[in-house]
Amino acid sequence: MARSDDIYVVPRDLPVPEDDGACDHLAGMRLPSLALPATSGRTVDLSRENERHLVVYCYPRSGRPDEEPPAGWNAIPGARGCTPQAGAFRDHHRQLEAANARVYGLSTQSTAYQQELVERLHLPFEVLSDAELHFAGALGLPTFQVQSMTLIKRLTIIAFAGIIEKVFYPVFPPHSNPQEVLHWLSTHSR
Repeated sequence: MARSDDIYVVPRDLPVPEDDGACDHLAGMRLPSLALPATSGRTVDLSRENERHLVVYCYPRSGRPDEEPPAGWNAIPGARGCTPQAGAFRDHHRQLEAANARVYGLSTQSTAYQQELVERLHLPFEVLSDAELHFAGALGLPTFQVQSMTLIKRLTIIAFAGIIEKVFYPVFPPHSNPQEVLHWLSTHSR
């Protein structure tokens, strides 16, 4: 069964998320030391990655081409656009690596569910699972509820040597986020 919409396109009439201040506390915080399962099969502790900038884009949930999104998904400000955002990070991956950055995606979905996204979009980076909300809870990341799922609001963290330097929140439109990250990195190179 195919979806009734195009999962690869961000609709034009989406509500724009507003900055509610839910990420104001993050700059300067240390990343928590947690072993997060990755789509590569390994576990990743973001706090121990010290060689270059980390770009961790947190997204609510990726959809699939063969299933409809949760009811009312497009009406939730900032919810729609996970697949286009992942594709944009894929398309800008070489530029981000050239800017001395390592990219990770992160959501509350299981690694098995995330693996479908990685394979379908041919993502050249790992996606991390925070299914137990340990990462989100340790940092106090903003979340929302949909159909008994607790999801992280869309945001992107840039960290270096375990310290958060920049947070993009809210992120809209999602597919423009890699360009914002690249611009920030170009003015804050190490």
